[in-house]
Amino acid sequence: MDDTQLLRYSRQILLPQVGIEGQERLQNANVLIIGLGGLGSPAAMYLAAAGVGHLWLCDFDVVDLSNLQRQIIHNTDDIDKSKVQSACETLHALNPLIKITPLCQQLSDEDLIEYVNKVDIVLDCSDNLPTRFAINQACVTTKTPLVSGAAIRMEGQISVFKGYQADSPCYRCLYPSDDALVETCTQTGILAPLVGIIGSFQALETLKIIIDIGDTLTGKVLLIDALNMEFNRITLLKNSQCPVCC
Repeated sequence: MDDTQLLRYSRQILLPQVGIEGQERLQNANVLIIGLGGLGSPAAMYLAAAGVGHLWLCDFDVVDLSNLQRQIIHNTDDIDKSKVQSACETLHALNPLIKITPLCQQLSDEDLIEYVNKVDIVLDCSDNLPTRFAINQACVTTKTPLVSGAAIRMEGQISVFKGYQADSPCYRCLYPSDDALVETCTQTGILAPLVGIIGSFQALETLKIIIDIGDTLTGKVLLIDALNMEFNRITLLKNSQCPVCC
């Protein structure tokens, strides 16, 4: 690293758990973020600021006025612009040292396998169950860690899935049925800072996985009740009948 990089990341490098070696791991990492909305916005910004060397950004949507209440990577001038383009501009302004690959498209199952194969970690910041199931399948198939977050109303959850491991569940173990009812914030609303909390936690878990430090949420689900500011962590076991990871 040169002097500019050392200064930019100095507060992280000072941490004994990170140091120069950890920062270099971040610089060499490839991370795919699927969804540049309420969760993907803070996650992408913190990963870019932390110096993750190559971010792959995927979203096929455009910025809408109703997004701006919580999707902090976009601003008013970005309305009607693709979310990927808007996010790229924000992240390059935040940290011009990183590489960004824009994927302004809806990924097919084959596309998912192709792109997930190219990265070290995937962040699921999407907002619908079919997409989450497809991302999970791709991550299990390619043996790629999945950092999954979700938020609705004033409640959120986050977990890390490594379903390709014999003793670790996948996302489908949490939602075994195709008919599971999953509401969206379009239907029920969302309190803006909650997605910031969940997205930031996704970035935090991603950094820990890359650097290989601490205890991650693998095999656990962290539940957040923002209204009462209560955090609960439950253990999630592998489902022996799971059609994806068993």
